[in-house]
Amino acid sequence: MSNQQATQYLTFTLDGEAFATEITKVREVLEHTEVTRVPRMPDYMQGVINLRGSVVPVMDMRLQFGMKTTDVTVDTCIIIIEVTIDGNSTVLGALADSVQEVIELTQEQMEPAPTLGVRVNNKFIQAMGKASDDSFIIILDMDKVFSCEQMQQVEKNSTQYVSDDDTEAA
Repeated sequence: MSNQQATQYLTFTLDGEAFATEITKVREVLEHTEVTRVPRMPDYMQGVINLRGSVVPVMDMRLQFGMKTTDVTVDTCIIIIEVTIDGNSTVLGALADSVQEVIELTQEQMEPAPTLGVRVNNKFIQAMGKASDDSFIIILDMDKVFSCEQMQQVEKNSTQYVSDDDTEAA
């Protein structure tokens, strides 16, 4: 038995593929709830939800990775994660087809991301985790999945929307 330190990951599915993120990034998992659309947002930005009085943007990770949009089912959920963007902590909702379980992986169970044959951009992949059944789980780097450029685009669009409303009211 190895004394190697294990890291916990929350596993979830997107379009039939297994993904995971470090459990330290996850605040909570919510059942799918009504998302309020915000005009002029990129397609991957589903809208916002009210989480105990805070406005939390919700992103469709399928669209982020070039997959078809998420069909909402009884298993669809919103993973509330905390990411670091430009040194600032930001809370976001990530839409997933389903959440599976929390697993532990050691460094020995990690492989570098492949350069070919993956539907997800390699810059988003932290590693490939080898599960106990010898299947692979794509470990995502959530700080890169929700990059500074994207958040600036979301911010710019929402600010522009507010400015246009102010102009129309005048």
